[in-house]
Amino acid sequence: MIPQISDTAMFTTDVFATVLVANRGEIACRVITTLRRLGIRSVAVFSDADRNARHVALADVAVRIGPAEARESYLNIEAILRAAAETGAQAIHPGYGFLSENEEFARATAEAGLTFIGPSVHALRVMGDKIRAKNHVAESGVPTTPGIALPGLDNAALAAAAADVGYPLLIKPSAGGGGKGMYVVEAASELAAALDAARRVAARAFGDDTLFLERLIPSPRHIEVQVLADNYGNIIHLGERECSLQRRHQKVIEEAPSPLLDEPSRRRIGAAACAAARSVDYRGAGTVEFLVSDAEPDAFYFMEMNTRLQVEHPVTELVTGLDLVEWQVRIAAGERLALAQDDVRLTGHSIEARVYAESPAAGFLPATGSVLALDEAHGDGIRVDSSLTPGLVLGADYDPLLAKVIAWGVDRGQALARLDRALSETVVLGVPTNIEYLRLLLHTPAVRAGHLDTELIERTLPSLIFRAIDDRLLAAAALFLRAHAEALPLVGGEASATSPWTSRSGWRIGEHQPTPYTLQVGTASPVTIHVDDTTDASRVTVGDCNLVSASLQRIPGRPHGYSVEFDGSVSTVDIVAAGNDVWLGTDGATFRLRVLSRQDQLAARLAAAEPSAGVADPAVRSPMPGTVISVNVADGSSVEAGDTLLVVEAMKMEHRLAAALGGIATVAVAVGDLVSLGQIVATIQRPDPASSPEGSPSPALSEGSA
Repeated sequence: MIPQISDTAMFTTDVFATVLVANRGEIACRVITTLRRLGIRSVAVFSDADRNARHVALADVAVRIGPAEARESYLNIEAILRAAAETGAQAIHPGYGFLSENEEFARATAEAGLTFIGPSVHALRVMGDKIRAKNHVAESGVPTTPGIALPGLDNAALAAAAADVGYPLLIKPSAGGGGKGMYVVEAASELAAALDAARRVAARAFGDDTLFLERLIPSPRHIEVQVLADNYGNIIHLGERECSLQRRHQKVIEEAPSPLLDEPSRRRIGAAACAAARSVDYRGAGTVEFLVSDAEPDAFYFMEMNTRLQVEHPVTELVTGLDLVEWQVRIAAGERLALAQDDVRLTGHSIEARVYAESPAAGFLPATGSVLALDEAHGDGIRVDSSLTPGLVLGADYDPLLAKVIAWGVDRGQALARLDRALSETVVLGVPTNIEYLRLLLHTPAVRAGHLDTELIERTLPSLIFRAIDDRLLAAAALFLRAHAEALPLVGGEASATSPWTSRSGWRIGEHQPTPYTLQVGTASPVTIHVDDTTDASRVTVGDCNLVSASLQRIPGRPHGYSVEFDGSVSTVDIVAAGNDVWLGTDGATFRLRVLSRQDQLAARLAAAEPSAGVADPAVRSPMPGTVISVNVADGSSVEAGDTLLVVEAMKMEHRLAAALGGIATVAVAVGDLVSLGQIVATIQRPDPASSPEGSPSPALSEGSA
């Protein structure tokens, strides 16, 4: 069993009667859960996009604060303070992200007579600027990474200093966090473009484009230390978390404790974290992050201090038995820490996996959709922190983090096994997720052995083999459509529910014929499945395969679960349909199948017949819904293959859209425009073949960056 969160003792001070949670998603749900356990009235805030969100339903009171755009809602200090005043809140919990580390917000909260559940304005100011923080903690004897960290350096000054820093190096925004705006530069020739991109991301995400440079430590481990500090000078650490499994500086899987550190190393890095916190008279929960040498665990370097709760805080809670949100509230209310450093015990091992709305097999593009089916894991040693609920609409307005699946075990091996099982049992249909990718990572030899570093995912990603749809799943989809023909009259065609052409009776003019279903996954070639159920057992033909016996049976107690028997072999699958889409999930893998009508099939055949193989598409389409943040070419200008045309952002990721061939560009959008998935944003007028250079054009280009 998971070590139980310590029972709530009586408060020794007057606690808050009402707390407003200035956030959304799974962290808002997480904070509200603890407030409810403590008997504190909770207030949720929401934007128009989150009107039906889970955190809104969980809270005692919910207040609308603006439209979907974060700057007009979750980043709107005036609107949040107005909601607090209207609901009688005495304190504000900022969660993480948005305004959680915003010095202005903390100051405005105090000026409004409210308590900010977090550190002081001084701590936010010092640690919120990475340049200032790095120089500050160095004065307290905390080791820091070599580099140049001075305020006010422009691109020319940074470029001049880069040679002394040495390549490869890392560009980092001074005001940032979460890996946004961080760029690895391997050579001097890459520096100018990376500096421009980093400034653009930093300015948009943090309102501050100040940058600094650090020496890139090859294959380091990212280890962070959780600290707790009260208002009376008492500071303790709660052990460390291993956060080395990252992609583009975004953490994917975290665990506690680190498999690298022994007890002496843990004491030393913990002492350094406490020293960093003590240097700014820290209070509340915070995290000090270090880069650690895999070869020398005692060689660690301060990166930054996060003056808030971390996304991965549950793994610390599960190995310590402490509720960090509760202690944030208690400390903000004036309580003293109830335990000393020697009282902290780490029991067992805990691992967390972040579930995102994204398509790993399609370059990790952020995804949108509606939750059509949901079944979250449970059982011994399993905890799920989630914002998901059936019917939830997931747009492109916010971070794509949906949920966190956390497993505890008596040792690391048991925790890994439990997490893998929990992910295999997690069903989210209606939006692509990274669940299959998480399971593939957990099964890599290096992860299982605990040999981790921040570059491991990038090295192993090309070798990960995602599951392809097979005949069994295609047959299951066809049998599902056959069984639900009356309930889903529009799937695969436009006939009415009373039309004999969509009746499951099998009636046709002339001799009996099997029912055909033409299905397509992504851009793959469509496959036609024929179902003949005139006999006791259905006979299914998938494409050109021979007829096989197949059946589909509901699984009791599992709303969307089915048992599919295919040619004598049985497996389970979750299936749901909406519109012309059928979604299937099995063992963490998810597939979206489009049911093609006759018109769709004809259009697909015509489209396939138009361009010759290898000819680039002159139309440039957005690979995701998002916002145009940069247009790099003028309408009517001449471009070469590979030239950047524009940049689209969605869910905190930038995607560069480039010309697939040379010619004259026509740009159909402007900065600030919202674009949909597949929308044509630009076209290239092909040059006269007689004047074109020899050789085939390059394929269409699209790059993503965190």
